Amino acid sequence: MDEVLIGEVLRPHGISGELRVYPLTNNAKRFLKLQEVILRSGTTNQRFKVIEARLQMEFVLLAVEGIATADQAEKYRGCEVRIDRSEVLPLKEGWYYFELEGMQVYEEDVLLGTISQVLETGANDVYIVKGVKEELCIPALKSVVKNVDVSGRRMDVILPPGLRD
Repeated sequence: MDEVLIGEVLRPHGISGELRVYPLTNNAKRFLKLQEVILRSGTTNQRFKVIEARLQMEFVLLAVEGIATADQAEKYRGCEVRIDRSEVLPLKEGWYYFELEGMQVYEEDVLLGTISQVLETGANDVYIVKGVKEELCIPALKSVVKNVDVSGRRMDVILPPGLRD
């Protein structure tokens, strides 16, 4: 995974080509430090140098090189806003959800499957693990998740009784 999704273009803002972006991150201030963004629509990616980013309520107003009018900005409505993975700020502890997706999950030495999605539920997160024969919903609890090796792309778990029933 070379790119990370951090927002979605909602619509143009004003007449000078700014983009109103809904941030898909818990830290919208990260937009203020960006040098470059990738706007993706389907399989089409375009890189843009960031001129200015500013926060307005829960949104980000983004000005990029090459988009100077509201009509030009309109073409990017609904686009994903992505950044290179190298621009992701490291966490003091833990990991990002995108680092878990695609990770292989094992119980002892038995491969259960691959994490396809992380769901935020209120009480605890849930890892959706797709295996060959079944899909499992594994709670993200210390009593269940015993080891996470992000660089090795492996998670070791001990399934609670009844999870597969």
